[in-house]
Amino acid sequence: MGGVNRTKSRGDGEAGGAARRSRTSLQLGALRSHNAALVLDLLRTAGPEGISRLELAERTGLTPQAVSKITGRLREEGLAAEAGRRASTGGKPRTVLRLVPEAGHAVGVHLDRDELTVVLCDLTGAVVARRSAALDLGAGAETVVEGAVREVGELVGEGGWSGAGGRGLVAPTRRSRTCDSPAPLGGFSDRPPQVLGVGVALPGPLDHRSGVLHRVTGFPEWNGFPLRDVLARRLSLPVVVDKDTNAAALGLAVEGAAGESASFAYLHFGAGLGGGLVIGGVVHRGTRTGAGEFGHQVVQLDGPPCGCGNRGCVEALCLAAVARGDVAEAARVLGTAAGNLVALLDVDLVLLGGRTVAAAPETFVRGVAAVLDERAGRAGGDAVPVRVASDGGRGVAEGAAQLLLAPLFGRAGE
Repeated sequence: MGGVNRTKSRGDGEAGGAARRSRTSLQLGALRSHNAALVLDLLRTAGPEGISRLELAERTGLTPQAVSKITGRLREEGLAAEAGRRASTGGKPRTVLRLVPEAGHAVGVHLDRDELTVVLCDLTGAVVARRSAALDLGAGAETVVEGAVREVGELVGEGGWSGAGGRGLVAPTRRSRTCDSPAPLGGFSDRPPQVLGVGVALPGPLDHRSGVLHRVTGFPEWNGFPLRDVLARRLSLPVVVDKDTNAAALGLAVEGAAGESASFAYLHFGAGLGGGLVIGGVVHRGTRTGAGEFGHQVVQLDGPPCGCGNRGCVEALCLAAVARGDVAEAARVLGTAAGNLVALLDVDLVLLGGRTVAAAPETFVRGVAAVLDERAGRAGGDAVPVRVASDGGRGVAEGAAQLLLAPLFGRAGE
C-alpha cells in the first residue's frame, strides 16, 4: 500500500513539476514578448535617427544584456538595423538602431456603408498603397466579402506580396502598380514582402474577439455573420475585425494625435454616428467588446424612430438635422450627447471626425464645444477641449491596419 502511494505521489510530483515548468515557460515567453514589444515601440518612436542600446535599457528598465539579446534577435529577424553611430560623452561612439519599416506590412480595410477603402501600411503605420471603390453594405454578405477579397487581392498582388509564414494571399505578380503609392516599397531584395494580416473595420455592433457581427444598424442581414473567419479562409491570412470607430481611435492613439491626453473620445459622423473610447491610453472595448455605441444613446424619448429599433437616438436626430440642411442643429445634438459622455467618463478630450464633420468642421467644433462649455460653467469646472481629429476622421482604414500592427508594439488595447 505504502509503495503504491509513494509511486502515485512521485508521479503526481512529476506531473506537477511538468505543469509548473510549462507555466513558467509560458510566462517567460510572454515576458520576452512584452520586453521585445517595449523595445520595438521605442525603435518606432525614435524614427530614422534611431536610439542606442544604452538608451533602450534606461527607458525600458531592462538590463543592457537583455536589451542586447532582444535587439540581436530583432536584427536577425530583419526588424531592426544599425542607423550609424552617435558621439558619446566618454568611450567609443554608441551604435544606434532603428526600426526597419518595410520589414512587414499590414492591410487595413474599411467597409463603410457606401464605400470600400483598402490600404497597405508599413510597420510605422505609413500608407504605402491605397485603393477605394463604391460599396453597398446592404448588398449582402457574400457580395461585400467578394468585393473586399478582390480589392485586397489587387492591392497586395500588385506588389508580389506573400502572407506571413509563406502563406501567399495571391500568386505573386509583377504588374505595374495602379494604386496610389506615396512611399517606395524597397528593402526586399532577396525575399518577397511580408503581409502580417488584414484588419477590417466596419459599423457595429460586433464581437471583436470572435469577429462575428451583431445586428448592424440598418443591415439586419449581417446579424451573426462570422466575417473574420470567412475572410481568413478566403485570404489565407490572419484577420482581425473591429468597429470602425475603435479602429480610428486606435490609429489616433498610436500616432499620438491626442497629445498628452491619456483618455479621449473619438466621435465619427459619416453615413452614421459612432464613438471610439481610449481610456488610460488604450482602446476600451468593454467586457463584450460592445463599448462605444455612442450613436444609439436615447436623448429624446418621443423622438423619431431609429434603425436600431429605439426612438430619439442621437444618430437619428443628427442625420435628420443634416438632411434638412440644419448642420448647426446637428452639432448641438451631437454636443448634448458628447456632454453626457464627458460627464460619465470624464475624458480629457473630444475628437471629431467623419465625412459629415469634414464638410463643416468649424460648425461642428463650435456647436459641440458650446454645449460642453455651458455644462462646465454650471458645474464650476474647466470645459473639455473639442477639436477635429488630425486626419479629419478619414483614417479608419489606417486604424484597421493598426489592429495588426499595434500588438507588435504593446499597444493592442483591451
